[in-house]
Amino acid sequence: MRKLMFVPQRISSSSKRFLSASKKFVFVPTLLATMACTNPTAAPELQGRVDVYDFDCFRLHVYYTNDVMGDASYIIEGKEAVVTLEEPLFKVNVAEFGQVLKEVGKPVSQRIADYHLGGTGSEPLVMAEGMADFVKAGPYAGMMKGFQQNFGDAMVDLPTGAATEVPFDSEKTFAGVPFAFCHGASSDFPAASILIGGQVYYTHWAPAKSHANALQIGSAAALDARIEEAEAALASQAKLYIGGHGGAASPEVAAWCLGYLKAMKEVLGVSADAASFAQAMKDRFPGLEGEEGLEQVAAALYK
Repeated sequence: MRKLMFVPQRISSSSKRFLSASKKFVFVPTLLATMACTNPTAAPELQGRVDVYDFDCFRLHVYYTNDVMGDASYIIEGKEAVVTLEEPLFKVNVAEFGQVLKEVGKPVSQRIADYHLGGTGSEPLVMAEGMADFVKAGPYAGMMKGFQQNFGDAMVDLPTGAATEVPFDSEKTFAGVPFAFCHGASSDFPAASILIGGQVYYTHWAPAKSHANALQIGSAAALDARIEEAEAALASQAKLYIGGHGGAASPEVAAWCLGYLKAMKEVLGVSADAASFAQAMKDRFPGLEGEEGLEQVAAALYK
């Protein structure tokens, strides 16, 4: 796996330090680079960023939206065409994602909407079995309605394209790249964890060295479901782990997350109440990011 960092904007001082330390290759799209050189004030300040990873038979473009929900969108680039996965929801990100697609310069073979609906307009979609009906009613429809009320004109219209469903435990080849659709965590939406090209494992929440939040762990059953999903993810032997939320992660981070979830289950088994559980998790993982959300997790586990 070879990583390239695709930076469609001027590089911040913090990014310069990072790039200097990591010595990664930086590719700046020609159009935006020319704008920056001819007139430094002409290039707009972009919200998102893109990291690019090379694999055996495809290239993965990871677009971080930097939106309020910490979403990520993806372009899987095959030899002749691309597949998009989880396109952005907000207009500013849709425009930036479109620019990245333009720079890649290959036709879109398929657009996969797995856990997240996005700005795909009237384009046809690929969804996991059962997800097409699920997004139209119940909790998911209510969630999207709430987003529309909260974010108003900043959010794109919901997609209207026809959806083709992929059965679970099946493999499809799009743009010359195999996509294996497996069940995601049983406590989550009826969407899929997807093994891409046998090397990249996509799931709803990317592994991260931080405390879990109440959206991930909403009950003791959800904790068990997350452990099962983390075990399945590691069993895939993927080289990179990605998600609809969070950043791309190594197998080492994925293994750490499984250990964290198992530790959480141990703490749950010996803690008398929510307060003692939250404190025990803080003591077990001192200074770990996301500590402020432990009380909500504890409340969910002990309700």
